[in-house]
Amino acid sequence: MLVNDLVKSRKCPKNVIPVNTGIQGFKHITSKLDTGFHRCDDFLRVRQGWLRCKILFNSIITKMVRREFARVMQFEAGGQSEILPGDAMPRLLYLHIPFCEKLCPYCSFHRLVFQEALGRSYFAALRKEIRMYQARGYAFRGLYVGGGTPTIMIAELEETIACARQCFPLQEISVETNPNHLTEQNIAVLKRAGVNRLSVGIQSFDDGLLKAMDRYDKYGSGKEIAARLRNAGGHFDTLNADMIFNFPRQDLQVLNRDLDTLLDLEIAQITYYPLMVSDSTRQQVINTLGRVDYGNEETLYRQIEKRLTPDYSFSSAWCFSRRNTAAIIDEYIVDYDEYAGLGSGSIGYLQGVCYANTFDINRYIAMLDRGEAPIWASRHFTVKDKMRYDFLMKLFATKLNLTDLQQKYAGRIYRYLWPDILAFFLLGGLRYEAPYLHLTRRGHYLWVIMMREFFIAVNNFRDFCRNG
Repeated sequence: MLVNDLVKSRKCPKNVIPVNTGIQGFKHITSKLDTGFHRCDDFLRVRQGWLRCKILFNSIITKMVRREFARVMQFEAGGQSEILPGDAMPRLLYLHIPFCEKLCPYCSFHRLVFQEALGRSYFAALRKEIRMYQARGYAFRGLYVGGGTPTIMIAELEETIACARQCFPLQEISVETNPNHLTEQNIAVLKRAGVNRLSVGIQSFDDGLLKAMDRYDKYGSGKEIAARLRNAGGHFDTLNADMIFNFPRQDLQVLNRDLDTLLDLEIAQITYYPLMVSDSTRQQVINTLGRVDYGNEETLYRQIEKRLTPDYSFSSAWCFSRRNTAAIIDEYIVDYDEYAGLGSGSIGYLQGVCYANTFDINRYIAMLDRGEAPIWASRHFTVKDKMRYDFLMKLFATKLNLTDLQQKYAGRIYRYLWPDILAFFLLGGLRYEAPYLHLTRRGHYLWVIMMREFFIAVNNFRDFCRNG
């Protein structure tokens, strides 16, 4: 499907360069660039055509993967309603804390404005769900606590992490937080709880963007946030800054100022997400930030890559870990094949089944009080879906061991994945060094597109669940 769609595309700008198909167009343009130009206007026309073709190809890929992920994320209410039996396989335990002091306009995660009484009941229910997974035989090795704002009730969070550590042989613990929670007291509690990786939601240091996102009054100016980050340095094995690029008001100048700040801080890890807008938040993003233009996304990504890679290496296509720094914990999503999602609105993937907990927080609490698993909907992935999921996630970490994948699926991967692998080779996104497929420089951005659309599909599924 992917190869055929690309080869049949005839939309390249014919007024700039004669093009018969998308792939032929790329070959024609690159051959012209290799032979050189005698006139400046020839160069400018070909360069313009090359850029326009790149944008077109990115748009085609976006549409195709959006359609595919929308298909995969079609669940039905009911189905799997019990927690599947576990074993000693290393897996990730994800805990979702849905409370925030204020709601950001671009965020599609399951969250609501904090209420203390509801929060206490919620954390108590979450600990009951943790014990359910222990009773089913799971032995999670990693814990990731996301939100929302997980540190919004720091004492409850500490008790919940302690519960998870009592139940499972955890080797690493990651927690998300916001800049205003980087207090000495909170840092001391998180260290005592055994947190190895603290990920701080920054998004940008630009005061104009912070005000447009309604984060300036909550978390302070860019300078104040940078100062809090500097004070938090050295307390954890990995301190990560969560950033966003491709805001409608973000040009290269704004982006470079953010990169200057990050490089000056010498922060251990930087995750630079592309702006991901679900159907439900699109109008609010337009009203507060402006209309999203994916045509500028690759330019911004390449600047991030250019500025960071001298000092940072890729942990994933959009996560950068500082070179020659001990005890770096890579981005959690790339380290485990499977993960359990606990908490209201959490999504998990275990033994080929993708499932979602109820998004109704009161129902979530009531079900756990009755001793019931709070699973609301599920989908059994086909063999092809499971292979594609592994293909996507392993290459997101920049390389995929084909031998391991062949063994996992009894030698059947080429039967299902050869069109995908061939397509990305033709696009210049992959190279092979036995036994690994590696992302090329072009492949890094292709995977940013893929993962952006994957998470948008997940966010749209969340919207469906909230309305169900």
